[in-house]
Amino acid sequence: MELLIVRHGQSEADLLGVHEGRADFPLTKLGEQQARDMSTYVMEHFPPDLILASPLLRAKSTAETLQKFVGCDLLLEKDLMEFNNGVLAGLSREEARVKYPLPPSGRPIHIPIEQGESALEFRFRAEKIFHKILLDYQSYNRLAIVSHGGFISQFIKAFLQQPNTSEYEFATGDTGIHLLEIKEKRIIKFLNRQEHLKRC
Repeated sequence: MELLIVRHGQSEADLLGVHEGRADFPLTKLGEQQARDMSTYVMEHFPPDLILASPLLRAKSTAETLQKFVGCDLLLEKDLMEFNNGVLAGLSREEARVKYPLPPSGRPIHIPIEQGESALEFRFRAEKIFHKILLDYQSYNRLAIVSHGGFISQFIKAFLQQPNTSEYEFATGDTGIHLLEIKEKRIIKFLNRQEHLKRC
């Protein structure tokens, strides 16, 4: 099985300088173009048999664009949503620093943000959906997963069997693509490919 993991295109929150997370901002015009460019590239090089996507608007719209190009089924999966940042969703970074300052040594991994989830819960959610995908979709040769930067980093940690306390992060730019393969071994074919954005 191959897992083609795609981040959504540029969203309006990227331009506003706010905490996004579960705040449901749409794609910008540039983000829509990025989604089309990504879809053209994926259709030519790595067409999936099925698309799974976060239901948040920016990921859902990106996945729907990909579906139009590829023509396969699209399923929405709530466990693919971005980190539940609770009270921070949609707040400017300045306002968040005043209203909800971090403890001096940072927030402990097991303590959730107010009305949100903890870093540990986020990591376990990625682990859960990773194993669900391996079990429920094992008959597919290639799955596309359209999600969010923070979630994708956690998902790659699950693929690599990293510990819960791992401090490694995996960056993903707008419509960045990762290709992972599971055979006898777990193989990283490439990470964060964005060559389809040359025109943007």
